[in-house]
Amino acid sequence: MDQIQMTLLEQIAGLHEVPAGAYNIRANGESVSRGTTANIDIVTKEDKQGIDIVIKPGTKKESVHIPVVLSQSGLKEMVYNDFFVGDDCDVTIIAGCGIHNGGDEASKHDGIHSFFIGKNSHVRYVEKHYGSGDGKGKRIMNPETVVELGENSFMEMETVQIRGVDSTKRSTSATLAAGAKLIITERLMTHGTQTAESYFKVDMNGEGSSTNLISRSVAKEDSTQLFVSEINGNNRCAGHSECDAIIMDRAKIGAVPKITANHLDAALIHEAAIGKIAGEQITKLMTLGLTEAEAEEQIVNGFLK
Repeated sequence: MDQIQMTLLEQIAGLHEVPAGAYNIRANGESVSRGTTANIDIVTKEDKQGIDIVIKPGTKKESVHIPVVLSQSGLKEMVYNDFFVGDDCDVTIIAGCGIHNGGDEASKHDGIHSFFIGKNSHVRYVEKHYGSGDGKGKRIMNPETVVELGENSFMEMETVQIRGVDSTKRSTSATLAAGAKLIITERLMTHGTQTAESYFKVDMNGEGSSTNLISRSVAKEDSTQLFVSEINGNNRCAGHSECDAIIMDRAKIGAVPKITANHLDAALIHEAAIGKIAGEQITKLMTLGLTEAEAEEQIVNGFLK
């Protein structure tokens, strides 16, 4: 891998070298490096682009890295990755995509990640998106995540997109069995003429299931964002959705919540707030010696942490 690709890897997965545990690194449409463990196997699909990640029941404190990097202008790909997590597991999965586009043609990575998580398992899933390059070609990423949570399982999902992605449509859907819990935290910043759309749908089918969807976003300059969340309570359950956004310059932000209770004991809440940075916040920081631009940057960085 060249220096550009290594820089992308560092940004999306924090990798400076071959990671410990299982991993599959994909670069410019091909798998370039792979490692497995006694408990985690990675198998190339035979019918389409992508891999199957199989995690044995009882696997504890292990990790899987599956980053994707593109540095070839004009490359477009669609990848299907399926995760089969056995019962009683505790694992961390690090994904993400980085695109460097120095040419005039659009580069695009679309991917569908499907999770089939067994009973009593804990999965932490981190997905980061990053773009770089001074070419005129757009950097486009459209990730889709599908989750089936087994009884009493717990999934923490963190998605981050802070810089360099011109267009993205993120779609996440999940079904929860009895006692299952899903927490999703999204952090997003757009600038220039970038567009970002996030769609979440959670069906709480099992008794005692719960979900918490949290989105923090900042839209600058002429960028556009849309956040759509749908929570369906189909049993005794608890659901919460929260969208907080800072709007700046000439940007546009939309938030569309939907909560539906199909059971007497479904407790559902949605919160949404969109607003500009308060003038007194900037003034207070400027009294400490910061310029107005530096004060705005400090506020934005703190908000997205």
